[in-house]
Amino acid sequence: MVEVVSSLEHPGVSPYASLTEGALRICGESGMFIAESPKVIRVALDAGYQPVSLLCEEKHIVGDAADIVARCGDIPVYTGAPELLEQLTGYRLTRGVLCAMHRPALPAVESVCADARLVAVLDAVCDTTNIGAIFRSAAALGVDAVLLTQGTCDPLNRRAVRVSMGTVFLVPWTYLPSGDWQALLREQGFRTAAMALTDKSISIDNPALDKEPRLAVIMGTEGDGLSSQIITSADYTVRIPMFHGVDSLNVAAASAVAFWQLRRR
Repeated sequence: MVEVVSSLEHPGVSPYASLTEGALRICGESGMFIAESPKVIRVALDAGYQPVSLLCEEKHIVGDAADIVARCGDIPVYTGAPELLEQLTGYRLTRGVLCAMHRPALPAVESVCADARLVAVLDAVCDTTNIGAIFRSAAALGVDAVLLTQGTCDPLNRRAVRVSMGTVFLVPWTYLPSGDWQALLREQGFRTAAMALTDKSISIDNPALDKEPRLAVIMGTEGDGLSSQIITSADYTVRIPMFHGVDSLNVAAASAVAFWQLRRR
């Protein structure tokens, strides 16, 4: 159902224009998020995510988004003058199409970990660009699941989804409960490896890590890293060897190195 929008006040376009990320998360029965670009939307649809509405320039409805419109059935497809859509979204729709989607219910940690051998734990990582990049590396390099502490930002944030190129829809993920989540992981059969620089840190290529049948790699926030409590509680403290006096990598870059080295062969 194509509907031409002529006003910024149209209630159907509020998810794209006026609702904050926080408001989107509680909008409707299950909350919503926004996926951008035909490629990312196709990945979400293939993964079983359910669309609410589409927003795109008219030329894309019969152009590069035609297959998406057809797949989405009877949901509203909003369109309008390019100038109006730019006011709605804050930028020109160079990617062609936006899709508001229902948020699925988050699975239990036990379900996400059931068949996993390598999981990434993100503690208080709050930069959405880094979250998206970490998920992209996780999908590409064989991480079975991503677990987030309560202080970590939402992987379905619009920018995180975009940066991930839709891989947030491919890697199972959920939030860990508050409290001693390392104990919970050990109950699932995991040994924990905290990425941190300490006097006791072992190199990421240490053979002991390869021998662990199930490993949870813990990565911290961009500025402060992991807390001393998390590091002390971990089974291993792990570092990436550095050169030229560099002491650390950005968390997204470090995740790619760690995921490749620690992949379960």
